Amino acid sequence: MASTSVHGLRDPELFQTKGFIDGMWVDARDRGVVRVTNPATDEELGTVPEMGVEETKQAIEAAAKAFKTWSRTTAKARHDILVKFFSLMKENEDDLARLITLENGKTLAEAKGENVYSASFIEWFAEEAVRAYGEHIPSAMPGVRNVVIKQPVGVVSILTPWNFPSAMITRKLGAALAAGCTAVIKPPPETPFSALALVVLARRAGVPDGVINIVTTQKNVSEVAKEMCENKTVKKVSFTGSTTVAKLLTRMAAGTLKKVSMEAGGNAPFIVFDDADIDAAVEGAILCKFRGSGQTCVCANRIFVHSSVYAEFASRLAEKIATFKLGSGLDEQTKLGPLIHSRAVEKVRQHVDDAVAKGAQVLIGGRPVEGTGSFFAPTILSEVPADALVNDEETFGPVAALIKFETEEEVIKLANDTDVGLAGYFYSRDVGRVWRVAEALEVGMVGTNTGLISQAVIPFGGIKESGLGREGGHGIEEYMNTKFIAFGGL
Repeated sequence: MASTSVHGLRDPELFQTKGFIDGMWVDARDRGVVRVTNPATDEELGTVPEMGVEETKQAIEAAAKAFKTWSRTTAKARHDILVKFFSLMKENEDDLARLITLENGKTLAEAKGENVYSASFIEWFAEEAVRAYGEHIPSAMPGVRNVVIKQPVGVVSILTPWNFPSAMITRKLGAALAAGCTAVIKPPPETPFSALALVVLARRAGVPDGVINIVTTQKNVSEVAKEMCENKTVKKVSFTGSTTVAKLLTRMAAGTLKKVSMEAGGNAPFIVFDDADIDAAVEGAILCKFRGSGQTCVCANRIFVHSSVYAEFASRLAEKIATFKLGSGLDEQTKLGPLIHSRAVEKVRQHVDDAVAKGAQVLIGGRPVEGTGSFFAPTILSEVPADALVNDEETFGPVAALIKFETEEEVIKLANDTDVGLAGYFYSRDVGRVWRVAEALEVGMVGTNTGLISQAVIPFGGIKESGLGREGGHGIEEYMNTKFIAFGGL
């Protein structure tokens, strides 16, 4: 456990450096550790255990044992625990946000926003726990009553990414707990401390031993994920991350026909039509593209701008971006934090270099920032060609790729020319166009005249190769089985 003088936490118990299985803080059996660093300073924050398959099996067994009792608690009892959990997240918001900033790098303001978002899932699913209604279906046969009930699926494997260290856990865990499921969570090796802090608060809220288990790993991630997907005791797998990994995990889970929720990669179009409010579009693009230093699955990846407003939009966007201060997220003046690690910086560099080599122009930025930390200058690329790599892959970095278009039909075709379909955005003041384009975009979520769509209450998810299932608003259904009961002889 680190001292408050190191990490500045008001409650040092929130910084845990062990895994969590069956109500106990545990080390790896072989005492191996994963070193976690601050991406803004490259300094080591601490270590967590390098766990493997044996620890994963132990966690699954603990979850299975706890499921026998947790699944039988009343919906009201689960509601009350989740409400207390939510309150504790609010009470400890400063410490939770600080942990997010330290291990992820995002600004403290964004980290505080994530904690609000993260806690909102716990609050939402607390209320959903007591609304998991069944139904009565009128029978075609006399003397028979048809009843449908909902029951928790069982042990759930949860695998989460580093870009939202807290929210991607609570969006899944809140639904699982509300439904009556128990969970084994594998947080990313880059950002494990937020997950462990949530366990501390969940325990204080009254979540029993074995209901939540945390397995930390880095080098053993493939073996651990395989066990979490293939183990017959696990009845549901929920993952957020890349499309490549989502496909791999889905294949593993298919061996036992588990339920799966896969929130995979995106390549979000952001469209600015000729009748758009340009100031609003610029602000929306900044919020959508540069939040989290561009490391969000729903952030704008391809920015299509009508030729008649292209120069104005590019100029105003560049003017705003030029004022961004890079640095540690703990500095109140920082507007843009680091990328998660040097590999992320290299990927962004490749995308920029590829676009420039094919004819794009750099309006601002375009290079990594030398020195300590994993920083890349906020970048705007103009005249990005259709065959640029950025059009085919998520950049996951602070690069706004501007592409000119002429007609509504043309831009819809360009926007949909991708294998994935998570989110899409556009700006227009023509109500007819708003409906046409919103319906035509091949994505699971659309933001019209807004760059921010994420909320706890919405059905979050994509189509095509962006995944399966929905989280958030409709998410509890993903953690429940539907059972039909026919009562005869009445």
